[in-house]
Amino acid sequence: MSSTDDRRFEILRAIVTDFVATHEPIASKALVDRHNLGVSSATVRNDMAVLEAEGLIIQPHTSSGRVPTDKGYRLFVDRIHEVKPLSAPERRAILSFLDTGVDLDDVLRRSVRLLSELTNQVAVIQYPVLSSARVRHLEVVALGATRLLLVVITDTGRVEQRMVSLSDPLNDDELSRVRHLFGAALDGKRLAEASAAVAVLTDDAPPEVQRPILEIATVLIETLVERPEDRLVLGGTSNLARSAGDFAPATGGMDSVLEALEEQVVILKLLTHARESDSVIVQIGEETLVENLRSTSVVSTGYGASGTVFGGVGVVGPTRMDYPGTMAAVAAVARYVGEVLADRS
Repeated sequence: MSSTDDRRFEILRAIVTDFVATHEPIASKALVDRHNLGVSSATVRNDMAVLEAEGLIIQPHTSSGRVPTDKGYRLFVDRIHEVKPLSAPERRAILSFLDTGVDLDDVLRRSVRLLSELTNQVAVIQYPVLSSARVRHLEVVALGATRLLLVVITDTGRVEQRMVSLSDPLNDDELSRVRHLFGAALDGKRLAEASAAVAVLTDDAPPEVQRPILEIATVLIETLVERPEDRLVLGGTSNLARSAGDFAPATGGMDSVLEALEEQVVILKLLTHARESDSVIVQIGEETLVENLRSTSVVSTGYGASGTVFGGVGVVGPTRMDYPGTMAAVAAVARYVGEVLADRS
């Protein structure tokens, strides 16, 4: 890049930084006063004219300053070479807060609460994707002669409980055999494989326990092929009110953003991109391909451990956001929620 291009990018960076902080259009005089650009006011005005011609900034009102466009934000984000790491005290505080979660649901709720507080945006996290999970343990508990409680625990920390009503009672020996057969069939298998193994088990079961195995298998298969990854946890929705002025009336304003958040499938599709990448993904304005989110940006990444991605996590907020700080917070929370869940597997 030429020195002229570098200088113009520094002016763009200054406009983005000041506009995020003040929510006011930025004039050339303010840039000269606030930033050590090393050039005259006339040069700054000329460079701003070039940036405007290139579609990186616009003049929202006559005789006002300039504000960044989505294209300008994109260039700014693309030039963030690395995500600034959080300080050691910040990292310890995040890990301690998440590690005290009592179960998977609590850890995920804590994650979005923490991320929304760190970024002042709406935070969202996807439940662990079952296709990547393995069965760590199956417990079969007798609650009566014909009632069983099935407890499936995955290596992502998810716990599923289901009740089974049997047609005929099981004695202790039969219950022990059933427990052993299912445990051997499921242990360590991915959930899709586990579902197939349970289906086969009904064909090879001893005659005396074939009927209860079929009844248990029916419930288990329904449990294993569920898609809890289609569930999301949201936090900090009230933060949208602080940025209500950022959401353009032409695209439905804040109400349209709330409607999009309620349509979980929309957010899940956006998080899918993050799960497929090993870095923080930033989708700005129309890049989301969602009409109701044209005034927003989505900053997201995958979370997991040991090379396995459990799901996606990120924030939704106005395009006028602190991108470096938000990207750092998303990356940090993703890393530590993955570590916490892996330690519990």
